[in-house]
Amino acid sequence: MSWGRSLMRMLMKQARAVEVEPVSESFRLITLESPEFKGIQWVPGQKVQIAMGSAFVARTFTPIEWDAAAGRTRILGYAHGHGPGSAWVREVSPGDACDVFGPRASLDVGEARMPVVIGDETSIGLACALGGPRRPATLPCLFEVKAAASVREVIARLHLDAAELFECTGNDTHLDGIERRLPDLAAAGASFVLTGKASSIQRLRRVIKDSGVAASRVLTKAYWAPGKTGLD
Repeated sequence: MSWGRSLMRMLMKQARAVEVEPVSESFRLITLESPEFKGIQWVPGQKVQIAMGSAFVARTFTPIEWDAAAGRTRILGYAHGHGPGSAWVREVSPGDACDVFGPRASLDVGEARMPVVIGDETSIGLACALGGPRRPATLPCLFEVKAAASVREVIARLHLDAAELFECTGNDTHLDGIERRLPDLAAAGASFVLTGKASSIQRLRRVIKDSGVAASRVLTKAYWAPGKTGLD
């Protein structure tokens, strides 16, 4: 056994895919199972990392739910490019084995009062986890997306009925529409959970700050930036 494989065995939990549900062209709901998942305390907003054949190459996912009794978790995979993570999302099948690190801390949303989730396709899993099984339909979400028709299928499947979609433009003018929604939400006392693209988070956070929102009501986590990997 190689040194890298030995490291994976020491640090990661061995799991297997037990269900893979295509939701739209680029999204799949993937259920993973492992005896090592049993009894684990999971908090919405935590992350898992799945090895892409090496302990040193992994991709991060936000679990939608965690069943500690059954030893199962479910993630929403988004295949948006040609990297190892997207390839795994496209190709994983029931019965396939994988190595999982976590869950572990990523974004602490436990104290967020009246949360509004702002982000993109990579933020949908967090929104579903934060909404929980009883209130996803009422959780306000503002998502910038590349293909609104495809994402509509996803939010319908996950019952994120209050989600609003803003289709991306080449010069980021779609963010103007999100910005216009922020002052009213701020005045209503919302907390803001911003994830996804780093530059969008920076721009929208400035607008939220200018609306008089206290820093304690704003949570941010950049999941990605063009040309960079490993932000989360």
